[in-house]
Amino acid sequence: MEFETSQSHNGSSSTRPGVRVGIRDVAALAGVAVGTVSNYLNHPDRVSDDKAQRIRYAIDSLGFVPSIAGRQLRLGVSQVIGYIAPDVSNPYFAEIAESVERRASERGVTVFLANSHRSREREDAYLEVFEQHRVQGLLVSSHLPIEDRLAQVRRRGTPSVIVGQRAESSEQPSVSLDDVSGGRQAMQHLLDVGCRRIAFVGGPLGIPQVADRLAGATEVVRTFGAATVEVIDMPDRTVRGGREVARTLVARPEAFRPDGIFAVNDLLALGMMQVLVQAGIDVPRQTAIVGYDDNEFAEVSLIPLTSVRGRHEGFGIAVVDALFDAIAGRSAADPHRMFQPDLVVRASTEGFGRG
Repeated sequence: MEFETSQSHNGSSSTRPGVRVGIRDVAALAGVAVGTVSNYLNHPDRVSDDKAQRIRYAIDSLGFVPSIAGRQLRLGVSQVIGYIAPDVSNPYFAEIAESVERRASERGVTVFLANSHRSREREDAYLEVFEQHRVQGLLVSSHLPIEDRLAQVRRRGTPSVIVGQRAESSEQPSVSLDDVSGGRQAMQHLLDVGCRRIAFVGGPLGIPQVADRLAGATEVVRTFGAATVEVIDMPDRTVRGGREVARTLVARPEAFRPDGIFAVNDLLALGMMQVLVQAGIDVPRQTAIVGYDDNEFAEVSLIPLTSVRGRHEGFGIAVVDALFDAIAGRSAADPHRMFQPDLVVRASTEGFGRG
């Protein structure tokens, strides 16, 4: 419970529930100047033991909580960074957020996480809120063009790092995954196990990460020459979206169903796998499936999912370190660090075509 202290006529203190206690209330109860309380909070070595003891008693008695926001406004600094993620319900972004928080904690700062739900309006609103609260810097994962907006924020004094998408400007740091390479690896694996009618599932196709994965996949098929790729644009990159796509595939005659599926994330892949198996389609013997992200559910699925993995732990560390370089005004040799993904082969593709 929060309290406000007021002075009675006889000089004693009283408390009233529901209102914040201020530094003046602490000073009054302790019988010291406001500046002495301020020194106790910020420079305790400047306060005598006797006064420090009285101030501690007053703080405990009144339930006083120091205002970090007020201190930040006075000093113009913050011990907080903001991270805007597009969908924290997706385990991929949750894993990145966890490693970001761990690295930030090592550097003595707190991470405030915001979920934009892939909405430009919410994204802009969070950018404004974080800037108003004078965070040290911003980490932004977006599926939409964001550099122009971040350039405005940077000019006003708040540096940022784009997470998961390679920036164009040399002034805008970014840490991303080589999604073209990831698309190549996924498609090459499906071709290697024997798939020839392959569906690429995911969208919107205008999102750079989705477009890059498709570009890598189609590049491999063009080189191979004896396979086809059907592009199924599914903007809802969730388990529900995967189920919806799979139902349309199950309704097709068998000869027109894909024998291989490359989904742009694991949630889509797992939703599709669920419906296909329920419909009696053997995964992987009749249909092989590859996902992307290698989230925590990929390995523990009833049929463990082959997936393209980004290095989550190292990724989060690189993101935070890049932001602190930007905060310090240090120029990296390459402001756009890109991680290489790896294909993790599991049961959803092993054994394709075997009777």
